[in-house]
Amino acid sequence: MSNSHTADSLTQRLKHSQRFWASDAGKKLSEVQRACLGPVIEARTGGHSLEMTMGPSLLNLSSVPHVIEWVPSRAYARQASSLICPPSELALPDGCLDICLIHHWLEHVPDAEKTLQEAARLTADHGILVIFGFNPVGLSNLTRRLLPGRHSFPRNDTKTHSERAHWHGTSQLTQWLESVDFTVERVDYCGFYGPLFCSAKKSRCRETWEAWGRRLNVPLGESYMIQAKRQQPQAPAQRVQFGVNPAAATHSLGVARGSNRLAADRRQQHLANQSTVDHNEEPKR
Repeated sequence: MSNSHTADSLTQRLKHSQRFWASDAGKKLSEVQRACLGPVIEARTGGHSLEMTMGPSLLNLSSVPHVIEWVPSRAYARQASSLICPPSELALPDGCLDICLIHHWLEHVPDAEKTLQEAARLTADHGILVIFGFNPVGLSNLTRRLLPGRHSFPRNDTKTHSERAHWHGTSQLTQWLESVDFTVERVDYCGFYGPLFCSAKKSRCRETWEAWGRRLNVPLGESYMIQAKRQQPQAPAQRVQFGVNPAAATHSLGVARGSNRLAADRRQQHLANQSTVDHNEEPKR
């Protein structure tokens, strides 16, 4: 994987994106994303979790003891046990993860749907799949279109294919998740600010916009967070045929299987005995 063309392309995209996450705008967005993610995973416990992140680590907020990081090449591995493999062929067994986090990688991988299917395959029945992505209809994206050139990243309108990011809407990801029997439990939006409304120096203005946007969960934030879980199949149930007469119950606890036929047989036997008694009875004089 580390020497393949796909690995080289993803490594270049990771290198390019880290310029944004190291900037002031990237750090502020990472902070609000951590605020969204914290209540979701801080109380979760278990054995293993996987993190595919473009920016700094976010799973250090959870109590899961074993965090596996995925990277496209060895050059960006921060752990001795980092997972280096194609994103569409993750080398882990089925249902082994309590938390699976994809942080903005679906915008850069060559086959986002296949990567999402792999992440769903690894998530346990009781686990949770968390996806972060840039919102195509967010205020920041609107600002970039009105004021081109103010931000070099993230953007999805660059002419260079190696730097192009394909932003996916929440409806598209919901359809992909439904195809693998996952259901979206909640979508949270964060990053409610933009140069048209608040400059970088007006921290109070940015905090006010962020507080109101998070409270109302308006779908105009710069980023979204999707929480998804596997659909739990319902236990098979067989419909009961209520054709039994309760008065004919022959069991102390109620009507048992075959009690209806047994009651009918007893009624026929009783009628036959009654007929025999009537025939043998001498006529009265």
